Amino acid sequence: MTEPIRSSRLDLIPAEARCLAAELDGPAALAAALGLRVPAGWPPDLYDRAAIEFSLVVAQYTPPEDAGWLSYYFVLRDDDGHGPAVVGVGGYKGPPEGGEVEVGYSVLAAYRRRGLASEAVAGLLDRAFADARVGRVTAETFPELVSSIGVLERCGFRLLGAGIDEGALRFGVRRAEWRLRLFAAGGEGKT
Repeated sequence: MTEPIRSSRLDLIPAEARCLAAELDGPAALAAALGLRVPAGWPPDLYDRAAIEFSLVVAQYTPPEDAGWLSYYFVLRDDDGHGPAVVGVGGYKGPPEGGEVEVGYSVLAAYRRRGLASEAVAGLLDRAFADARVGRVTAETFPELVSSIGVLERCGFRLLGAGIDEGALRFGVRRAEWRLRLFAAGGEGKT
């Protein structure tokens, strides 16, 4: 079983097939499957039914040793005194290939502008760079998603050029850049 990724305020819980299947039945079913509160407004932007269905198929057919390279639910451990809540989703788009892995993320609108997306992405970077096969982590977003670009830049990503989807931008951060960032911030890091 894949271990959660833990940061200062978040636990990134692996999105297992049973939870993804429940999620197709709505937020209440996801809450029951996870045993956690799922706030109003679920799912977050850009995480629609098609994305959930795709994630479910991938989770069902991914070998157990690669399960950590899939999706995670972002759980805020203390939601302003209301206990833990699922506030976002993201993760990797599969195991490393050619020294790279791609990340994606989305946070519920009511939980934005609190640094949660940056914290989640930093956790994903720590986990990715703990694997010797990963030399660079990439992400794609669109120019109009200014907040998403800000998250990537805060996490040390640099613009690489055009993305795969029409109009998308591709960003990346290398292991050495991530280590330097951790050192400059006084963090020890795991990489």
